[in-house]
Amino acid sequence: MDRREAMMGAGLLALAGLAATKTAAADESPHVHHASHHKALADAAGTCVATGQTCLDHCLDLMASGHKELAACAKSVTQLVSLCGALQSLANQDSKYLVKLAGVTMVACQDCEDECQKHADQHEACKRCGEACAACYKECKALVT
Repeated sequence: MDRREAMMGAGLLALAGLAATKTAAADESPHVHHASHHKALADAAGTCVATGQTCLDHCLDLMASGHKELAACAKSVTQLVSLCGALQSLANQDSKYLVKLAGVTMVACQDCEDECQKHADQHEACKRCGEACAACYKECKALVT
């Protein structure tokens, strides 16, 4: 190895060390993402939206074939899906409006669960939606009280 190769090798080692230092500094950046303070509530609201949409689709299919007794369930779950979607978003943002919306959503969860329970023995979609409503109600209540 001649002198030129040795100098190049030393230079490359210095550059590698500098790159490692910059990478370590970037890993210690003050820009850190934190998890939501209300993850359980956001997750429960998200589950309500998903099961509610399935329940609504089921109700609409049955209503189209003449089962009008599911109209109240469809109306209730439509309102629930709207509220729980907003609740999930506000929970993830740790919004100052979260507690107020959780109070309203809690009532909608109870209403939807009551409607779904009327059909839970006959319709799996209603049963799952009612269960999700109960879980979301519990998370809302924990925040509101």
